[in-house]
Amino acid sequence: MADPVSGGERISDAEHAVMEVLWHRAPLTANEVASAVAEGRGWSLATVKTLLSRLVAKQAVMTQPDGKRFLYSPALARTDYLGGESKRLVERLFGGRAAPLFAQLAEAEALSEADIAEIEALLKTLRREAGR
Repeated sequence: MADPVSGGERISDAEHAVMEVLWHRAPLTANEVASAVAEGRGWSLATVKTLLSRLVAKQAVMTQPDGKRFLYSPALARTDYLGGESKRLVERLFGGRAAPLFAQLAEAEALSEADIAEIEALLKTLRREAGR
């Protein structure tokens, strides 16, 4: 499968909302996806079907016939998508370096004590693994 994240076909914010539903519960019909996302956003069933069609074209979602309807499932793992988007963000805004990202978050006071503790634990794990 071509990777929509690295293949240049970015997933829009609206498409991402649909993906989140599918990552949490799949397979789903278009009606089920619409029930999960449409009301809070004011979207019609037609809008959700358009978003699903775009995601199928981008190979982020796959379909399976189920009688006269289709079931939709993610073809792209959430972790793969987040990894690609995170890398793209760091490359675009911070020249490929993660340290300035953390510095920016710290300066903006966007890191809670729990975030800092989690980052410190991750760094300790990375140092142990690098020392093997």
